[in-house]
Amino acid sequence: MDRRAFLHLTTLAPLAMAGGAARSAPPPDWARLRRQLKGTLVLPGDSGYDSARRLFNPVYDRIRPGGVAYCATPADVSACLSFARANGVAVTARSGGHSYAGWSTGTGLVIDVSRMNTVSYASGRATVGAGAKLIDVYDRLARHGVSIPAGSCPTVGIAGLTLGGGIGVVSRKYGLTCDTLESVRVVTADGRLLTADATHHSGLYWACRGGGGGNVGIAVSFTFRTHAAHDLTVFFLHWPWSKAGAAVRAWQSWGPSAPDELWSSLHLTRDARGLDVLVVGTYAGPKASLDRLLAQLVARVGTPSSRSVRTTSYRQAMMIMAGCASSSVEQCRRTPRESFAAKSHMAYSELPAGGVRSLVDGVARGGRHSVLLDALGGAVGRVKPAATAFPHRAALYSVQYYAEGTDRTWLRGLHGEMAPHFGEHAYVNYIDPDLTGWRGAYYGPNAARLAEVKSTYDPDRLFRLPQGI
Repeated sequence: MDRRAFLHLTTLAPLAMAGGAARSAPPPDWARLRRQLKGTLVLPGDSGYDSARRLFNPVYDRIRPGGVAYCATPADVSACLSFARANGVAVTARSGGHSYAGWSTGTGLVIDVSRMNTVSYASGRATVGAGAKLIDVYDRLARHGVSIPAGSCPTVGIAGLTLGGGIGVVSRKYGLTCDTLESVRVVTADGRLLTADATHHSGLYWACRGGGGGNVGIAVSFTFRTHAAHDLTVFFLHWPWSKAGAAVRAWQSWGPSAPDELWSSLHLTRDARGLDVLVVGTYAGPKASLDRLLAQLVARVGTPSSRSVRTTSYRQAMMIMAGCASSSVEQCRRTPRESFAAKSHMAYSELPAGGVRSLVDGVARGGRHSVLLDALGGAVGRVKPAATAFPHRAALYSVQYYAEGTDRTWLRGLHGEMAPHFGEHAYVNYIDPDLTGWRGAYYGPNAARLAEVKSTYDPDRLFRLPQGI
């Protein structure tokens, strides 16, 4: 029972006691909703229901939605929202189903936009359906010799990535995904289909660039400014664990201050094979120039135990970063599901010596887990913090704590130890159900304006995430 239904019943209770039992509301007419949709409504008991309710993370397989609507058109989304308003049914939006907290599902109606996945290109602009997966965006735009800055996980949906900001593997050169967003079509809580850009519904447009998914409406398509998809050089440098401290100290001053063409990520990992230090990245320039930049890092860390530097097509570089180097696009779409838990920080200053030791020692503890530091700066840092809803423009790098399985003990421990060094800053696309001060952590000073946009486009709070504006 949701809060609205509870309040409704407690209001009627005295009347029922005084004058007989109050009549209960009729159950939602799911069959009627099914008839209204061009897409498909999957209900409990239908074949395909178990598949329809699954997210990328099997941890959330226990959640059983009242229905999953595979919307084929914006009108389908509008019909679903009308149904939810009329029946007091909770709604959840889903694009790729990668919400770290499992909040792209729920016990009410899941509005799935994955069938609205077309990708088209004309005159320097890409129009992308909200259900498109990153691997398909990269593949289809590569046919036109262009791309947009985005992430590495191949099955992440473009909607969630963009709405939360969009840290990616060429961000320092081309900006966040949301920085290239020129307009977005959104179905708002009242069922209207709006096109938001810099001059039309500008507050909604602002909120859709870093304000997180599921807060102010359901996006159905995006129009992005593209960049030419020139060849990239992809590199992987591994060091033994004895170099972990030196690698952190060197990388955190090298990666975020490198030329814009160079994006890199430092991975500290403990898995079944043991402990590993890796710096991985992309370079949008001549390989000789990259070699000089890598030499600067190696001079400070020491000779790597292995090194791979390869220049390839932009599309193939994205396949490599997706972990699909030897796979087809179709195979990459079928990336295996994983059980995991995660937390994050945004680093606004370099770690001092004590912080480096805490980070390295924390990863070395027993378990299977990683800490990933992704370089920011460059084009990301040249946008003012209030220009979009994404506030972390001054951050040097993002920090993701990632643990295999479901146990959050290691995550909570190391995250707590690092908070005095990193502060209470976090990335909304690594949404964290443990956070208490999440408004400030995700949105900083932009939280107040986000609340104003929310009150304008969803005054009755139809969209109610546990950490929703």
